[in-house]
Amino acid sequence: MTDDDTPQQLQFGWEEWISLPGLGVPAIRAKVDTGARTSALHAFDIETFGPQSKPKVRFTLHPIPGREDLVIPCSATIIDRRDVTSSNGEKENRYVIQTPMNVAGESWPIEITLTNRATMNSRMLLGRQALKDHISIVATDRFMQPELSYDVYHSARMRHAAPERALRVAVLSREDNYSTRRLVEEGEKRGHTVEVIDTTRCYMAINAMAPEVHYDGKRLPRFDAVIPRIGASITPYGAAIVRQFETIGTYCVNGSAGITASRDKLYAHQIMARAKIGMPNTAFAASPRDTHNIIGLVGTAPLIVKLLESTQGKGVVLAETKKAAESVIDAFRGLKANFLVQDFVKEAAGEDIRCLVIAGKVVASMKRTGADGDFRSNLHRGGTAKSVRITKEERDTALRAARAFNLNMAGVDLLRSSAGPKVLEVNSSPGFEGIEKSTAKNIVGKLYEAIEGQVRPAPIRRRKGTASQD
Repeated sequence: MTDDDTPQQLQFGWEEWISLPGLGVPAIRAKVDTGARTSALHAFDIETFGPQSKPKVRFTLHPIPGREDLVIPCSATIIDRRDVTSSNGEKENRYVIQTPMNVAGESWPIEITLTNRATMNSRMLLGRQALKDHISIVATDRFMQPELSYDVYHSARMRHAAPERALRVAVLSREDNYSTRRLVEEGEKRGHTVEVIDTTRCYMAINAMAPEVHYDGKRLPRFDAVIPRIGASITPYGAAIVRQFETIGTYCVNGSAGITASRDKLYAHQIMARAKIGMPNTAFAASPRDTHNIIGLVGTAPLIVKLLESTQGKGVVLAETKKAAESVIDAFRGLKANFLVQDFVKEAAGEDIRCLVIAGKVVASMKRTGADGDFRSNLHRGGTAKSVRITKEERDTALRAARAFNLNMAGVDLLRSSAGPKVLEVNSSPGFEGIEKSTAKNIVGKLYEAIEGQVRPAPIRRRKGTASQD
């Protein structure tokens, strides 16, 4: 409206250019139909979400006829459901939303029903409710208001002009634990749809033209983002599922390559060595003849002997003497287990630092102290945690370690040694309970901020060589 709220007289032809900024639609052609009460907008993949008290609807639309590669994801609050009879006599129950419509610098709210208009020439129909009293219709003319252009969908400004929208997020997890529950709780609090998907119940359709992920007999819908919480026991299959989502084009918080590399302790140490990241002296050998030499490469006792498949402190042994180290190594070899031998950093005194890295920033850090008599500081083994201030060198080390594995979210475990910070491990599925409770920070909220920055608003794709249509 104008500044004094007095509507100016507008003339509409039988077709006009309008914009729907609340839905992220800067330009669309609308056919004027005074015989219809409510306006109608082309929509597909329509689905509801949110609380029952205030339900919302997600949908996508192709604003340009014949351009199915151009997709606008939208979301809005549902204000009604109505039976609508089309011109050919078919009755359809439609969701009704309300959103502002802009024409010639004026804006007013209109009601819109959502329906698939793929077979129609016009992607939108303007009904009587949208036209108001100050609009007169000239049925013999068209485009009496300023013309817009579909070129706007290919401009750099389009990404920044689009509104915030609800996201559909998948959490790949087999466990109902604190971290999974927090991801659902925080996502829904921010207005998103969050679904927990059991990784092992996913299966894949692998083909060049239409790669898909299926679950419980159905193709999974399009997700805006995937948060992998892949357990160590299913790393290969979990990484394959993440890789399939990557193939589809879904944003994955952590990629399959980073997850796989961080889980392979031998490969992980090689990656960190190549990136010149400080870590305890480490050695690996497959032959039993090399027991004496492998101990010599690391240093003198006490030593740490660590299974390559160890998690949460399991399979990690402190050998306080050379003889004890040889006995542990022989025992692991007898079980045909792969292991590393590492120098024991005495000055760490059973403590380590967990740095939580999200989107290239250390968002929180805690000091973990092992239970009495235990050199391992894992919280799962009775350790305690408290918030800690880290040094610039420790912060830089944590960031470099996460970057070496190309992880957008990582738990980097450091030891404080006399020679500077030493990285013990980079975890691609860090837990949130210990660090949220010890630091009193909303870590999961930080993660969603990073996800929203990546996938909302969604990028607009354009086929190579396709010209804009007017």
